[in-house]
Amino acid sequence: MFHQAVIHGIRAERIEKRLGGNDVLRGVNLDVRPGEILSILGSSGSGKSTLLRCLNLLTVPDRGDIWIHGEKLSIRAASQEGGQPSVTDHQQVRRVRASIGMVFQNFNLWPHKTALENITEGPVLVKGIRRDAAADLGRHYLAKVGLSDRADAYPRHLSGGQQQRVAIARALAMEPRVLLFDEPTSALDPELVGEVLRVMAALAEEGRTMVIVTHELAFARQVSTRTAFMHRGLIEEESPPSEFFSMPVSSRLRSFLASHR
Repeated sequence: MFHQAVIHGIRAERIEKRLGGNDVLRGVNLDVRPGEILSILGSSGSGKSTLLRCLNLLTVPDRGDIWIHGEKLSIRAASQEGGQPSVTDHQQVRRVRASIGMVFQNFNLWPHKTALENITEGPVLVKGIRRDAAADLGRHYLAKVGLSDRADAYPRHLSGGQQQRVAIARALAMEPRVLLFDEPTSALDPELVGEVLRVMAALAEEGRTMVIVTHELAFARQVSTRTAFMHRGLIEEESPPSEFFSMPVSSRLRSFLASHR
């Protein structure tokens, strides 16, 4: 039986995923409650990004169950004979994805569309909003990320930090209940990282539900309500940041934190 707080967030149980002959996820359990900001840390290859992609079925797990806002996703597990996992209710997946915003490492903006057009496509095509209303919505969120004056700019005319802020505005324009961030600063030059983190910190202060895969330890410590450490496809340790960074239990987490000081 779920606790009420978990029913309206995200829950994943025993998530497994094998890619390229490697067991990337080996039975991950995860709860994300409404209003919680969960940062997931770990070395490259620990399974962080794959777990994030499984939460909205951009990657379909081989085994395990996922609930989004109390609704169990319809997933057909991989067969023992090596068959591929699949979703069995595509309409459900589309509906659920519309409530989950995703911000990727490499922005994933359409190069032939302006910043505003990149933002308005989702509300128009997925939610059926009129284009004029979607444009108003897009301008609102461009202002929110500090780019009111760049609505008509194409991605090639924007810095990496500006492109990522457009990507955040695009996610926000769908007015999701949960925001997923997959290492949103990893493709940025160091001098551009701060502008993206400031936008994310402002979103955190609004009480949004966020799951952030990141290598920015200071940021995770500042904004998270809970922090998790992944190692070899499992969550090795999780706790509030005050405990996570000051009193790590796992020797692997202690080594990880020491190597990033």
